[in-house]
Amino acid sequence: MDPLATTPDTTGDAAADKTADNRLAPRLRELARRTGRRYSAGHDRPLGGYLAAMTGFGAYTAALATAVRLRGSPVPDRPQPWDVVLTSVATFRLSRLLSKASVTSPLRAPFTRYVGPQGPAELHEEAEPEGGRDTVGELVTCPFCTSVWVVSTLTAGQLLWPRATRTAMGALAALAGADALQLAYGALVSRTTGDD
Repeated sequence: MDPLATTPDTTGDAAADKTADNRLAPRLRELARRTGRRYSAGHDRPLGGYLAAMTGFGAYTAALATAVRLRGSPVPDRPQPWDVVLTSVATFRLSRLLSKASVTSPLRAPFTRYVGPQGPAELHEEAEPEGGRDTVGELVTCPFCTSVWVVSTLTAGQLLWPRATRTAMGALAALAGADALQLAYGALVSRTTGDD
């Protein structure tokens, strides 16, 4: 029996699949363009960048979840109230530190432009609109956006390295408290001296 005779001819099937793929890709691109134009209503909205950011975030959280599962770390039935408070304060402080602080501006500089000061030791920056850097620029200058990544990281850290993560979160919470005291003291001094 000739072994070549029993091998099915898949050359035609592969060519048909490739032709179908070649037609599908332009259709999907055109559908995405039309959807983007309709959605944006004349405004500049980087939907492709947002989609890439969502995909990156999904991959990041999937990697964290996989690490937790492989490590066999026990996942509590529900978070303890103290952990929620500590995570909230630490997330707030680290998100502002990463997205607004003067000292972390070199991390944001490739994706942003300096506009001016925005408060005590914080900067106002705008996303760089060129070269696809606008989405990353928006992400790294927005404390609300950054906090989603930070809270995911801190939550995974609590499951993977609970002692070290809680120690770091405690330090961030103390820093947030110290900031609040600095601002309160500054306001008190301004009020008592009459400086505005």
